[in-house]
Parts: sequence; C-alpha cells; structure tokens
Amino acid sequence: MAAVTPTGTAPGFRYSERDLDRFRELQQLAYHCAEQVAAWIEPGVTERQATARLRHCLVAAGVEDFFHVPFAWFGDRTAFRHFHTPLQFFAGSRVLAEGMPYVLDCAPVVDGYTADIGYGGKVGDNPIWDRLAQDLRVYRELILREVRAGKPLNEIYAAVDAQIAAHGYDNRHQVYPGRVIGHQVTRNTSRAPKGVTLFGFGLRTLQTLGRELISERLHGRSPLWADGRASRHAPTPGLWAVEPHIGFREVGIKFEELLVVTEDDAYWLDDDLPHVRRFTTLEEATG
Repeated sequence: MAAVTPTGTAPGFRYSERDLDRFRELQQLAYHCAEQVAAWIEPGVTERQATARLRHCLVAAGVEDFFHVPFAWFGDRTAFRHFHTPLQFFAGSRVLAEGMPYVLDCAPVVDGYTADIGYGGKVGDNPIWDRLAQDLRVYRELILREVRAGKPLNEIYAAVDAQIAAHGYDNRHQVYPGRVIGHQVTRNTSRAPKGVTLFGFGLRTLQTLGRELISERLHGRSPLWADGRASRHAPTPGLWAVEPHIGFREVGIKFEELLVVTEDDAYWLDDDLPHVRRFTTLEEATG
C-alpha cells in the first residue's frame, strides 16, 4: 500500500497503518453513537435534543474535542430548504414527526485524530427517502472511480452534479459554506484549548484549518473540495471527509466518511458502515 502524505505536517511525515487504524476506529465510534441516537429518536424529539444526546454519547465514549459541533436536521431541513445563513445549520426547535427524514452529523476528535460522519434516517414510512438512500450508492462509487482516475476535484464535483441531475434530484452540498462536497482531514496538532468552539467549529480545528489553507494555497491547492478555481487540481494525497448531499422535494440525505488518497490510488477507509450495509439491505428488499 502506498504511503499517505497529509498536508499541513512536517516534510517526510507519513500516516502509518496504526494511524489509519486510529482514524478508522474513531469513524466507527462516531457512527456507533449516531446509530444509538437513531435507535432512541422518535416523534416529538427536537433537533436540539438529538444533538445533545449525540454529544453526550460521544463524550461518554472518550471524545475530547470536536472538529465541529454535532448537527441534526429534521424534515425539509434535511434538504436545506430555505437555508440562507450559516446560523440555520445549527440544531433548532424543529420537532420530529412520523414519516420525517433526519440527518445526524458529528465530527469527534480523540488524541488529534478526527472523524467527520453523516448519518441519514427516517421515522416511519417514507418511499422518497428509500429511493434516495439506495441511490447514494451511485455517488459513492462514482466519486471513488473519478478520484482513482486522477481527475481534478472540480471536475469530479461536476460529475456528481451531472449524476444528481440525471437522477432528477437537487445538489444540496452546494448550500454548505464554500459549496464544499468534502474537505481534508489531518491529525490535529494544535495546542489551543480542547473542547472550545467558535462559530460551531473547534478552536483547534480553526487554527489547523487556517494553517492548511495557507500552506495549500502556496502550492496552488485547497484543503476544501468545491467546484471553483481553487479545486482545479487532482486530490491531494491524505484523508478527505467526503459528503455528497442530495435532495428531492422535502427530503434530503447524505453520507459522510473518510476517503484515503495516495500518490497512485484511493479507497474508502472503511466499508463496514451503516449506509454501505443499507445499500445491500435495500437492494435485497426491492429485488
């Protein structure tokens, strides 16, 4: 397996197999907590209650900091309908009702290792959600194929957009700040206080991301994956948190997981994840 060279680190640094194991373990922990909240969630629960429960689970499991605070979106908010300001991304008073979709998003940090995950679910029956959940598989396969081909990030973004249009869906990751579909993840070595957040992001995150933005821009690259000029380069070797987000009418769904990019290959860090298992289950159910 080719060595992985993360950006924003000292020259010659390589992720060891143990490093990748630690990232994988943390990603599994994050998804485990999201599944615990999903098992608990029911009509009448608010977004704020869901994020509080998710944070409690993560901290109880040993999480000491966050790349960003936990998010929860219910109903049409899963598709970011009528989102106009960053404040609308934070959990609110929306109450979950029967048939509603929901999305949980968290980004825990332990010993500098970071995971960033997105978990989609529903309460009761929702045929539109079922269709979108199955189609997420197409985007996961498309992104990996295009990254392995060495395509520029902005061209891969355009290919995802084209597939979304072919499905008759809406691109919802374009609503994220910076229109990002992903961002690089490194082992955080900042000495800022742990557990302190500013504008929803960990203080250590902001300090590290600021350094990476400067470092990458000097090399004509960006740690943020969008569709603009800054992303006109092949994926930089390292770890990327990738989050294609699709919507149809009042229903939105996404996954978010870590993609490993080496100098000559790419692969998803872990295939034993809820949405990957769901692809098989839904495929069997629909014949």
